[in-house]
Amino acid sequence: MKRLEYCWYTRSPWLILLTPLAFIYCLVARLRRLAYLAGLLPRARLPVPVVVVGNLTVGGTGKTPLVGWLARLLKQSGYRPGIIARGYRGKARHWPQQVRADSDPVMVGDEAVMLAGMIDCPMAVGPQRVQAAQALLEHSGCDVILSDDGLQHYALQRDIEIAVIDGVRRMGNGFCLPAGPLREPASRLGQVDLLVVNGLGNHGEFPMRMRTLHALGLDDENDVRELADFRGQQVHAVAGIGNPERFFDALRQAGIRAQEHVFPDHHGYTAGEVAFGDELPVLMTAKDAVKCRGFGLRNAWYVPVTIDMGADFSARVLELLGAETLPPGVVAT
Repeated sequence: MKRLEYCWYTRSPWLILLTPLAFIYCLVARLRRLAYLAGLLPRARLPVPVVVVGNLTVGGTGKTPLVGWLARLLKQSGYRPGIIARGYRGKARHWPQQVRADSDPVMVGDEAVMLAGMIDCPMAVGPQRVQAAQALLEHSGCDVILSDDGLQHYALQRDIEIAVIDGVRRMGNGFCLPAGPLREPASRLGQVDLLVVNGLGNHGEFPMRMRTLHALGLDDENDVRELADFRGQQVHAVAGIGNPERFFDALRQAGIRAQEHVFPDHHGYTAGEVAFGDELPVLMTAKDAVKCRGFGLRNAWYVPVTIDMGADFSARVLELLGAETLPPGVVAT
């Protein structure tokens, strides 16, 4: 898969051989969406607003940190947000599942546990987003639902669609799967409510700045180190995420000399894979950390990501939710 992704973003000419399959994929995606919009396929309307944060491309763009940021914004604005997600690769026998920061990532998925640790609000995951949302409403008092991913899950009606794209890789070669990285035609971006770019945005796009400033102890989060403390040092850098190069770039920009260890996205680690037999520090992403705790690793930290969004984006989100959905006494800015 990594080789294919490389070809998507370097516009390898041999991918032209896959364009007939990409055309079929694109056509099916269009017809499926139209079938939902026309009422030919059933859609569920929840009694609270639904905000979907997703992307068009395969791989990481930063949508999960944005969901955490939005949850904090809504809580600060007087809302009681709840979060739903797929629970990708979770092995629970029964769905949906409630998720907490101490949930087992093997059962409910690594990104879900990571997100639950980022923000204190109710969360449920499951393959069927509608069922996950209904379970969340049944067991919590949330008044707005945030869906991590789910732009293509049209069975759940949504009030706001936010698409996140990578400011460097953007749409790759512009083709749908398998000839390119797109899950839907690029024209779909013209139909979302808000377009967020991880990096520098163009006109009409909201820029999102991702920052990595410190590292937390893998098994003791009170052990806080500034990334600057590792400047000039050689470390083992572990990343099993959609776009590991972004993590490695952040370490290089901090002046850290990283031995890069790339694992597949959502990789299920064993202790031996991250025990390198030396005394060098080990730095990993927050998504990797939820699966590596308890391995007894010495000298290991994870690097959480924080994001910055402009005040204009905050105001636009609250405006789109609408004054009628705001709790008493809260005014959209």
